[in-house]
Amino acid sequence: MKFSVFQVSRKGGRLKNEDRMGYCYTRESGLFVLADGMGGHPEGEVAAQLALQTIAALYQREARPTVKDVKAFLAESAMSAHQQIMRYASHKAMLDTPRTTVVAAVLQNATATWLHCGDSRLYVVRDGRLLTRTRDHSHAERPKPHGATDAPVNRNLLLTCLGSPTTPLFDVSAPLPLQRGDRIMLCSDGVWGVLDDAVIVHTLSSGKPVSDAAPDLAEMALRKGGAHSDNVTLIALEWEMPETPGDDRGVSTETIDDGVFASTIQAGMPSDSEIDDLDEDAIERSIAEINEAIRRSAARKT
Repeated sequence: MKFSVFQVSRKGGRLKNEDRMGYCYTRESGLFVLADGMGGHPEGEVAAQLALQTIAALYQREARPTVKDVKAFLAESAMSAHQQIMRYASHKAMLDTPRTTVVAAVLQNATATWLHCGDSRLYVVRDGRLLTRTRDHSHAERPKPHGATDAPVNRNLLLTCLGSPTTPLFDVSAPLPLQRGDRIMLCSDGVWGVLDDAVIVHTLSSGKPVSDAAPDLAEMALRKGGAHSDNVTLIALEWEMPETPGDDRGVSTETIDDGVFASTIQAGMPSDSEIDDLDEDAIERSIAEINEAIRRSAARKT
């Protein structure tokens, strides 16, 4: 399994960054997760962090080295993340609960399967065209009855999320067979809320590597959002078939030992002092540590 990946998160014009994202993988499987803590409720960044860490911990348990039932795993891990947020709120006797949206994708066996809850999105671009994207659980994207008019709606009004007192709703996709060069992006509404789908698809498929296309999208979203920009967070990856001669870009899991688990997501449950803003330096340090572990593993095999 081989993929190129780049992840970026910016605070924008907000007081703090409530978005969280990361990825982890084994020799034959990869998990990519993004959560957007919801403003208007307390400690959205905690809800997003709990969602990431819960899903990643369950993935580490299940991926041996692949997840046996991906759709069941995604559904169960989302519910577990919701329960962890509710436990956190109960433990702190909070009158209102922390809440977050989430989108997560598992890539294995040359397929991608994903789950989303709320309005964090996943895009799949193939050959310069939008192959598919998630549909938000919001009033703006809610299916309209036959004959209904397009009355203005608040796109920020969500139908579901993790951490709400009501049971969350989510959609799980069918497995999508991947082709070399397919690009997948997970993003918060700080990206798609100011950049339309045509701009996103054009930038993702511009011919640049994802390590250039992803930060280009982030900068475009920040400029378009201006002084009041939302948090801007995305993970973009390009699927590449293994053992590509002469191409050393990205992450290749072919050299990873059986049983090795690599992650940019902090392990365990966070303490209050560990709930900090996500910054690029921390992300890059984490990625560098993973890549170094991969290099050491490959060196032992040669």
